[in-house]
Amino acid sequence: MTKKSAASRKLFVLDTNVLMHDPSSLYRFEEHDIYLPMVTLEELDNNKKGLTEVARNARQASRSIEEIVGSDLGDLEQGFSLSLNGNKQATGHLFLQTNELYIDLPGLAGNKADNQIISVVICLQKQHHPRQVILVSKDINVRIKARAMGVQAQDYFNDKVLEDTDVLYSGMKELPADFWEQHSKAMESWQESGRMFYRLTGPLCKTFMVNEFVYFDNEKPFHAIVRSIGGDTAVLEVVKDHMQSKHNVWGITARNREQNFALNLLMDPEIDFVSLLGQAGTGKTLLTLAAALTQVLDKKLYSEIIMTRVTVPVGEDIGFLPGTEEEKMTPWMGALEDNLDVLNKSDDEAGEWGRAATQDLIRTRIKIKSLNFMRGRTFLNKFLIIDEAQNLTPKQMKTLITRAGPGTKVVCLGNIAQIDTPYLTEGSSGITYVVDRFKGWGHNGHITLQRGERSRLADFAAEVL
Repeated sequence: MTKKSAASRKLFVLDTNVLMHDPSSLYRFEEHDIYLPMVTLEELDNNKKGLTEVARNARQASRSIEEIVGSDLGDLEQGFSLSLNGNKQATGHLFLQTNELYIDLPGLAGNKADNQIISVVICLQKQHHPRQVILVSKDINVRIKARAMGVQAQDYFNDKVLEDTDVLYSGMKELPADFWEQHSKAMESWQESGRMFYRLTGPLCKTFMVNEFVYFDNEKPFHAIVRSIGGDTAVLEVVKDHMQSKHNVWGITARNREQNFALNLLMDPEIDFVSLLGQAGTGKTLLTLAAALTQVLDKKLYSEIIMTRVTVPVGEDIGFLPGTEEEKMTPWMGALEDNLDVLNKSDDEAGEWGRAATQDLIRTRIKIKSLNFMRGRTFLNKFLIIDEAQNLTPKQMKTLITRAGPGTKVVCLGNIAQIDTPYLTEGSSGITYVVDRFKGWGHNGHITLQRGERSRLADFAAEVL
C-alpha cells in the first residue's frame, strides 16, 4: 500500500459505548482502520455480566474481537484484517493497544476511563500525523471534552436512520387543488364489498406509497388510502369515516383526520404492522386499545391482547417490585389503566353491574408482559401493543417484531420527542428505524398524529412549556 493511500484512511478510536450499542460496529467503517484502547477492552469486560441488552452486546462485541484477532498473533503492528465472515465491505484493519500511551491532560482526572481514551487519541494523533485520528463515542460529554482537548470526535452514525426527523415518513399526503384535473382522464371507479375504489393515472401516482393516506379538505373533502401502485397508475380506496358515531370503535369516534386514518389502519385485518407516532395526548393508546378490544372480544379475530413497554423510569427508580411478572409491570401500565377507564365509561346503557362485568372480561383478555422475557417466544393470533417504543433500540425492535407468529398484529406507539434511554436519539430510535424501513410494504401502515385531544390545559401546556 502506498504512503498516500495509507494517509487517506482514517483511524477511528472506539469508545466502549459504541461497541455496547452496536456489537457489529467493528465492520461498519468501510476502508478505514479501527483502534481499540486497552481501557475499552477493560470496560467491555466489566459490563459483560448479566441478562441486560447491554451485557449481551458486550459479550457479542468480545466474541467479534476474538474472531478478528484469532489465535495467530502475527505482527501486532500490522493489525488484523476486518474483512472476514462475509464482511467484504470492511477492508480496514483492527489495531489493539500494545504499549502504554499516556499524556497528562490539563484539568482532567487522568484515571477516569473516558479521559484515558482521550489521552490515547492525543498520543495517536502525534504518532500518525498527518493522518486523521477520530474518536467515536455515543457519550456527548466525552465528545465535548475531546474537542476541548483539540481531538476530532463524532457520534456513531451507522444506525442513524435519518439526520433530520422532520423528513420522516408521516403516512399521509395532501393532494394539490388541481389533482382531479390531472388524474381523472382515464379514471375508473367501482364498489366492492361496500367499499369504493378509484383507479387513477397521472404524474403524482409515482410518488405514492402503498397504504399511504391521501386527502384534500375543501368543500368536498376526499380521504383515501393507496392500495396498489403500478407505474403511473394507482388504486385508491375511500376510507371508512370513524368520525361518525355509527362507525364507532368500542364507543370511540375519531376526533380528527389523523385519528380517523389511524383507526382505519388498526381495524384493517390485512395490515400486520401499524406504527403510530404522536405527542402526548394525541390518542395513540386509546385508539389502539379500542381497536384491540373490538377485534378480540367482538370480532374474535385475535385471541388476546398483549401489552408491553420499555421500563425506563423518568425520575428515580423505585427499586425492586414484589409479585409476579404481571404485578411487577402494573406500575408501568398506568396509561393502560387510564385508557381502560375511558373505554369502560363509553358504554352508558350497561349500568354499574354491566360495566363491572365488562371490566373483568377485559382484564382476562389483556396480558401485560415484560420485554426482558420476550426472546424465543412466538405469539400466535395475538394483538401485540408495544408502548413507548421510542425507547427501544433498532436491535430490540427487531427482537420484538420477529416474535410475531401467524395471525398476529403488532402495533408500535411512541413519541420521539420523549426518549429516556441513554445514547438513543430521534434519528437512531427503534421506532424511527421501523417507520423508515417498513414504509411501502403492503402489510404495513403508519400515521403521525398531530393534534392533541386530551384537554385544553394539556394542549396549552404542550405548546408553551
